[in-house]
Amino acid sequence: MNRYCEDYLHFLALERNASRNTIASYRLDVGRFIRFLEERHVASPADITEAHATEFLGTLRAAGLSPRSITRCISSLNGFHKFLLGEGITQSNPMEGIDVPKLARALPGVLSTAEVEAILNQFDGEIERAAERKKRLLLRDRAILEVLYATGMRVSELIIMKQRDLLESEETVRVFGKGSKERLVPIGKSALRWIARYREGCRHELEKKGETQDALFLNARGRPMTRMAIWKIVQAYTRKAGIGKEVHPHTFRHSFATHLLEGGADLRAVQEMLGHSDISTTQIYTHIDREYLKEVHRTFHPRG
Repeated sequence: MNRYCEDYLHFLALERNASRNTIASYRLDVGRFIRFLEERHVASPADITEAHATEFLGTLRAAGLSPRSITRCISSLNGFHKFLLGEGITQSNPMEGIDVPKLARALPGVLSTAEVEAILNQFDGEIERAAERKKRLLLRDRAILEVLYATGMRVSELIIMKQRDLLESEETVRVFGKGSKERLVPIGKSALRWIARYREGCRHELEKKGETQDALFLNARGRPMTRMAIWKIVQAYTRKAGIGKEVHPHTFRHSFATHLLEGGADLRAVQEMLGHSDISTTQIYTHIDREYLKEVHRTFHPRG
């Protein structure tokens, strides 16, 4: 069955253009199910029953997996069995009768506009005082945070952003999202100004040190940035700003969407900028917006 699993993962990569993270998750889920079946001496996909699937999911619950992880696993296995059906390897899908756990949609954490300003203000004066090597990295870090907030792009989209994706004359950036879907997002003058400072005073020096792959943002060795490096930058300047809440790169994306909606932006326009294929995914930010409106009402209404 491991061979069928590999065939399925190749199918996801080539036919569905699934991301590396998605493929890694599906490999984990399907691989765990196959090991479970091997322990019960089930050697053929045709012998897998709904009872096997139900028992397997029960072991995941007993192991303490969250409802979200179990839901993802159900999705992985359902896709795997649909693939086997489509290839004529099996005649039925044992996942069809499995109930998917209902998930409460947690509102994502966001920064207030004042908190965003506090984080960005940590660079004031520091860039001018810093030694040349440190100054280069400070310029880069400020540009990264500006871009995250200005565009709402995911960190995975930021680290693959190329210089050629920046359309300065149009004040937009070309973003490649999940499944390599392309979208154009306005970027704004502040982010463009900091990118220009970074490119003029920093990037050309970093570029000499390694294989850049034309990535806009480079590390100290001249290579494209990693997700972890971006996370560390966000953590460092959040702490400097004295913000106690949990903040990560995706928080800038949530804040971007929330602040647009608070300012009166159209929901579908925000959907387009975030790259959401389904508007229901974007609608979660309207709940945040309602919380903001209620807070305004409580604060300023005479009988709030």
